[in-house]
Amino acid sequence: MRPRDIAVYTYLAFAWGLSFLLLLHVVDAFGWIGAVTFRCFIAGFLLFALAKVFRRKLDFSAGWLHFAMVGATTVAGQLIGLSYATPLIGTAMAAIFVASIPLFSMVIAQLWGLERITPARVLGLVLGTIGIVMLVGFPAVPVTSAFLVGCLAMVGSTFSAAYGSNYASRHLEGTGSWEVTIGSFFAGGVLTLPLLWFVPVPGTPAPIDYLYLVALAGLMSALTYVLYFGLVKSIGATAAISVEFAVTVVAVLVGALLLDEPLTPLQLLGGGVIMLGCALVLGIVRVPRTAR
Repeated sequence: MRPRDIAVYTYLAFAWGLSFLLLLHVVDAFGWIGAVTFRCFIAGFLLFALAKVFRRKLDFSAGWLHFAMVGATTVAGQLIGLSYATPLIGTAMAAIFVASIPLFSMVIAQLWGLERITPARVLGLVLGTIGIVMLVGFPAVPVTSAFLVGCLAMVGSTFSAAYGSNYASRHLEGTGSWEVTIGSFFAGGVLTLPLLWFVPVPGTPAPIDYLYLVALAGLMSALTYVLYFGLVKSIGATAAISVEFAVTVVAVLVGALLLDEPLTPLQLLGGGVIMLGCALVLGIVRVPRTAR
């Protein structure tokens, strides 16, 4: 990767890893649907306003359907699952689930004919599946229905992220990262707005909660997604999505050190197995060839 790509990769890892801290505050104040809806609209408006200030020409000629698909998956689907699940299963657990995104990405890319499956990637898929079983089957907290629903929500969140990234790579390849981010966040906001009728804001947020929301939307959504979609165009969807490994490490450390969240040794091992599986899928770790 170029130095610029490395810098973007590093920023994404820390920004998304630390975003779990703000996410918990925002979900508590605005509810899990409100957190996503308001985050989407603020991020979209901020980027659109910046584009106008800097006189950046925007081209949305790719069509509303493609932006809506990315908004429904990478934005709405991923963020709803994340916002709903994190308070139920904890930051560290949610972060380890995030590491499985490249596994789903590989399966989707294979089905769409974007990438070729190899024995190493099959092994990676198997290891990733085993890791998720270890993660859910041996938790440090009681296995309640809420815990299992939270885990299921995280699976939906990670699948949505993987699907949307591949969809953007396939259908919005010629569209700029600003347009993809603005279009998908506006679409995500529009799609989740009606859900506020069923899951309203639980109370009156404090002034500091609005600051957390703007920071989450601006620094950890608008800016990060522009950089991420630019990274996808620069190094490819699969390589770019591997940043979730580093995000997981940062978020697990945040959960363990700052939030005192419990994790069993077997869960940590399961997280390591998931990362090893993803590393095989992405070709970061290679299986040695046997001599013939």
